[in-house]
Amino acid sequence: MDLNIHGAFVILFLLLHLTPINATTIHITSNSILVALLDSHYTHLSELVEKALLLQTLEQTLSHHNITIFAPTNQALEQHLHPEFKHFLLQPGNIKSLQNLLLFHIVPFRVGSKYPELLLHTVHTHYETLCVDENDNRLHFGSVKLTRPDDIIRPDGLIHGIDRLLVPELVQQEFNRRRSLSSISAVLPEGAPVVDPRTNRLKKPAALVPTGAPIPVYEASGPGLAPAPAPGPGGSRHYFDGATQVKDFIQTLIHYGGYNELADILVNLTSLATEMGKLVSEGYVLTVLAPNDEAMAKLTTEQLSDSGAPERIMYYHMIPEYQTEESMYNSVRRFGKVEYDTLRLPEKVVAEEADGSVKFGSGEESAYLFDPDIYTDGRISVQGIDGVLFPVAETVEKMVVDVAPAKAVVKQNRGKLLEVACSIVDAFGQASQFTSCY
Repeated sequence: MDLNIHGAFVILFLLLHLTPINATTIHITSNSILVALLDSHYTHLSELVEKALLLQTLEQTLSHHNITIFAPTNQALEQHLHPEFKHFLLQPGNIKSLQNLLLFHIVPFRVGSKYPELLLHTVHTHYETLCVDENDNRLHFGSVKLTRPDDIIRPDGLIHGIDRLLVPELVQQEFNRRRSLSSISAVLPEGAPVVDPRTNRLKKPAALVPTGAPIPVYEASGPGLAPAPAPGPGGSRHYFDGATQVKDFIQTLIHYGGYNELADILVNLTSLATEMGKLVSEGYVLTVLAPNDEAMAKLTTEQLSDSGAPERIMYYHMIPEYQTEESMYNSVRRFGKVEYDTLRLPEKVVAEEADGSVKFGSGEESAYLFDPDIYTDGRISVQGIDGVLFPVAETVEKMVVDVAPAKAVVKQNRGKLLEVACSIVDAFGQASQFTSCY
């Protein structure tokens, strides 16, 4: 009996001392403020928290602190949030900005509203938010009003309702930087390198097209082949800044991820970004079928080494119409196959419905609409595809097989035909001139 008791104590001692000391288990109960937020009427805010992948971060915070959330109402997020800013926050590449924005609304302390009129001033003066990336991470409410003090109260925290979204300066600067494209504004577009066959040296790069010069997109084409320009904003006296829109969509490609090769071709390898900006400035609209990086990596050196090859490939992926994923899919569902003009005249790209999506091209050189509506602003539409398209004439490989001519072996056969011929020749007295008749 004593041995059994002693053995039980030994096992218990080993279990207690072999348990990892640093292992921390986070328990979130149904009465937690985090669960209350997800089940509350602040549905827009809770959706943003889930999209920002902040649930685990907030669970870890709750294991050490109580929290206070200043939650913008659904009406505030619907009416007072700029559409472009919302689009910026929801892009996958800007998840860090979305996280900082949401953490800026959370204070790692329990701050009740015993005096509601003094609550916002007290929080600004004495408390810092969870947004550690912000230099000044104290809440600056400004004209924001406290609409629902102590709206939701739980043992580990509470929620106050406010009528505006709080935007930290760091997120505002990131958004402005994306709009102004300061990260690529210093990159000058350069033409593709060309080798002079006479000297085997690189030719000097051609000068950039000056502002106001004719756009070299429709080369050697009459005005009837070009699409009619859309009316500019506010009439012909106003100027639309197409260069800014083109830079905006290129930066969107970079932040979206997976389209860096295409952005590099448009900005560095060719001058297509400049030409597209001039087109948009003149009132034209464009739809860009953007091959992703995986598709661009399959291009061979021979396909890119020819003079002007990158431009020709890109021109075939630009449609002088404004199309979205919805409009393209509706067209192919209704008409079966649809041909779209391209900037590589007179080539056309064929689209059809396949597997619930839009398929471009045919055979092995086909591509599917992979990332719909990456960028749409009413003038430029960017649709991601999973392949590089080529005109039909280039996809058909011309196999030339050199076959040596077969030598015909003529067998001498003295038959009835030869005898008749010899008799006719003999009748004219010319048989002596033909040895075959002897």
